[in-house]
Amino acid sequence: MSLSARHAAAVWRRSLSLYSRTWKLTILPNFFEPVFYLTAIGIGVGAYVTDMAGMSYIEFLAPGLICVAAMNGASFEVTYNIFVRLNFERAYDAMLTTPVEADDILAGELMWALTRTIIYGGGFYVVAAAFGLVPWPHGLIAVLVIPLAGLLFATIGLAFTLSIRSIDLYSFYFTLFLTPLFLFSDVFFPIAERFSGVWLYVAEALPLLHPVRLARLAFRGAWSWIALWDLGYIVVLSTVLYLLALRAIRRRLTS
Repeated sequence: MSLSARHAAAVWRRSLSLYSRTWKLTILPNFFEPVFYLTAIGIGVGAYVTDMAGMSYIEFLAPGLICVAAMNGASFEVTYNIFVRLNFERAYDAMLTTPVEADDILAGELMWALTRTIIYGGGFYVVAAAFGLVPWPHGLIAVLVIPLAGLLFATIGLAFTLSIRSIDLYSFYFTLFLTPLFLFSDVFFPIAERFSGVWLYVAEALPLLHPVRLARLAFRGAWSWIALWDLGYIVVLSTVLYLLALRAIRRRLTS
């Protein structure tokens, strides 16, 4: 791997510079979205669901929705934005005329995706804390889950983006991949109570389930050996997908 931390940081700074021009227009939705979710679903539906896995419904929702926000923050950054830079703006071709190499570009984009993840997920976390839904002090551990969720979905999105040629395929990515994850990954109901047999094994393969479960354990201040499986899943899958994305970006930019 030919990677320069300085050059990767330069790619990250480029994205930061572009974001600094529009952050005032994009930062507010990051705070309004969790307010709407927690009010409409947590308080609205929660008025009819008095208990969910031994807690109030809004308390059950909060850690899952924080991970969903992290997933969305990473996914939007590494899909349409990178596809446009790669195929329409040809920004990466311009970068290659400098000492920056393909490995640096991928690392810099991953770093920026993690930055956006922290903004999205962190914003949701702050709002959840304002609602009194973050238990003290063990709820602070859930902050560490936000970049883990971002790493997982950034590498998934990078691998997908670098393997497609048509921007229209993102409709499948968001509708047939992210939406089912949103609905069936322990966010709205405990899947262990509703799924059985082979479906539980299928659920374990879903990427969003693992950060959601880690965040919920943190909120409960509980420990379980399954946390090691969740952490290992995130680290191993992220590593494999990053290596696949690395091979793809080298091929796309140097062929």
